Amino acid sequence: MELLEAPGSLRDQLKKKFADRDALIGVAGIGYVGLPLAVEKAKVGFDVIGYDRNSVRVDQVNQGLNYIRDVNDGEMATLVESGKLRASSDFSSLSRCDAIVICVPTPLTVNLDPDISYIKAVGEQVAAQLRPGQLVCLESTTYPGTTEEVLLPLLEQSGLKVGEDFFLCFSPERVDPGNARYTTKNTNKVVGGVTPACVDVGSCFYSQTILNVLEVSSPKVAEMCKVFENTFRSVNIALVNEMALLCDRLGISIWEVLDAAATKPFGIMRFDPGPGVGGHCIPLDPFYLAWKAREYDYHVRFIELAGEININMPYFVREKIARALNDTGRALRGADILVLGVAYKKDIEDWRESPAIKVMELLSRDGANIDYHDPFVPKFVEHGKQWHSIPLSNERIARADCVVILTDHTDVDYDRVTEHAKVIVDTRNATKRVTQGREKLVLL
Repeated sequence: MELLEAPGSLRDQLKKKFADRDALIGVAGIGYVGLPLAVEKAKVGFDVIGYDRNSVRVDQVNQGLNYIRDVNDGEMATLVESGKLRASSDFSSLSRCDAIVICVPTPLTVNLDPDISYIKAVGEQVAAQLRPGQLVCLESTTYPGTTEEVLLPLLEQSGLKVGEDFFLCFSPERVDPGNARYTTKNTNKVVGGVTPACVDVGSCFYSQTILNVLEVSSPKVAEMCKVFENTFRSVNIALVNEMALLCDRLGISIWEVLDAAATKPFGIMRFDPGPGVGGHCIPLDPFYLAWKAREYDYHVRFIELAGEININMPYFVREKIARALNDTGRALRGADILVLGVAYKKDIEDWRESPAIKVMELLSRDGANIDYHDPFVPKFVEHGKQWHSIPLSNERIARADCVVILTDHTDVDYDRVTEHAKVIVDTRNATKRVTQGREKLVLL
């Protein structure tokens, strides 16, 4: 079943393989983006190999053990048992794959510059084994130009020609952890190819498992689409966070303002304030865009200001906690603080870039004693320190000088928390339906 022996162009051969579900798919990076994608491909009949340097993840996949909440445990176990899905830490078999999808992290450096070292590392692995008749798709969020300026030169070192011998696309991931309505399958997919042949092959590949695929004119458009989507959220969250800061000065409730504004049937889209922004996208992507803009002597001042406001929200939360403690006659130093929720948003286990972690760091720096409870995050390690979630008992709630709600998980009984707490700083309006003991509540 050697690709070169089949009749027709490499482009047509590869598209036929996709249509017949006869292609071997490699997914580099089997985290929040890669594993759901790998499972969707395996579900429709493709053989899929997930590649990852994390040997623990590899072992879990090969044992049929799911670690991503948006993946169905039973479906994944069945796929592994049937041999349709497997994982490996050995990237040397990439040459066997007909399609290689890159879903690796793209963090920021300590100076808030893009870190695309993971893309480069996988790109070098792919380039070393690239053969005629392969599709390479980058899904990792990055700045406009990465696919053609970074990945393409690496792949062209093979001597193969893009659009003829191999095909290269960018297709941004659109994963919303915990969203039961929009999954990998029914979330519209944007694809931009280096050449028309590339986008044609890429679109054919994704249309096997995704309901609606939108082709755009270039990888750069697709890359900009992704960073714009997350910058849109960042800017609007910053706007409502700044309104929360102003409402705090004015002595009015931002939540009452938002509830009233949201009744307008047109010209408004609701965003809620909070202790900051978290996850892999919203805290990072605007800085990718700002960094790239400087290359063109352009400063995205509006976007940079939004990032500055969101970054400062944990400091404002720390101030609210200090004020709440002061009103009860306690100082922040030595105070017993119970944090509820460290995940970056409700009902998920993802704590990457969570503002809750920053708030806890600031409180610890001020000498407070901190415990946390999060049913989705039993433990985490930050700056070399390991934290463990504790049971949420009435006694522990009552002992705390202040309870701080940083993530509004659904399963927490906020009536019970309010009943037993001395004072609560609620940064998410999680207690909005609590009727008894509201004098204990301090809202953002």
